[in-house]
Amino acid sequence: MTTEEFIRIMDSGAVVTGGSPVHAKMHELSQEALRITMELNTAYHTHEEIVALLSELTGRTVDESTGLFPPFYTDCGKNIRLGRRVFINSGCKFQDQGGITIGDDTLIGHNCVIATLNHVADPERRADMIPAPVRIGNKVWVGANVTILQGVTVGDGAILAAGAVVTRDVPARAVAAGVPAKIIKTI
Repeated sequence: MTTEEFIRIMDSGAVVTGGSPVHAKMHELSQEALRITMELNTAYHTHEEIVALLSELTGRTVDESTGLFPPFYTDCGKNIRLGRRVFINSGCKFQDQGGITIGDDTLIGHNCVIATLNHVADPERRADMIPAPVRIGNKVWVGANVTILQGVTVGDGAILAAGAVVTRDVPARAVAAGVPAKIIKTI
């Protein structure tokens, strides 16, 4: 299975059966992501080197305006799409198999988690996974220690307050806070 076929299947939202060829490809890509993130996280790198490592990790050209403070963790890498002038602060963890898209001019705070997979609830099928994308719009501010769960879309200009657990879509220019996150005001 090629990486392109894998991404197409993951983007479709189809259930991934534990032990299937898709699951095997997931593990193959995770090993590559571990290698690249270890390189990223265990030595000093210039901005240009970080952008090159992110481009290798994602399999896409990452714009030179992208900023990242390591450490950074992901267990796939190939289903991350970054806009221009994105900044990702240290300690972030992206589970991107289901797809993570981050729009232009978006700021991601320290220690954020973005999760795009969920396991099937039936204990007999618990190894099976359900992918769903996370889409973060343009000019979004994601505060420190925010967790964004699978299938969530965050609208342009929104703010996710520090520590929020975002389980539902957040409209454009809304401020969401709490566990689970609720809209507390609009900008």
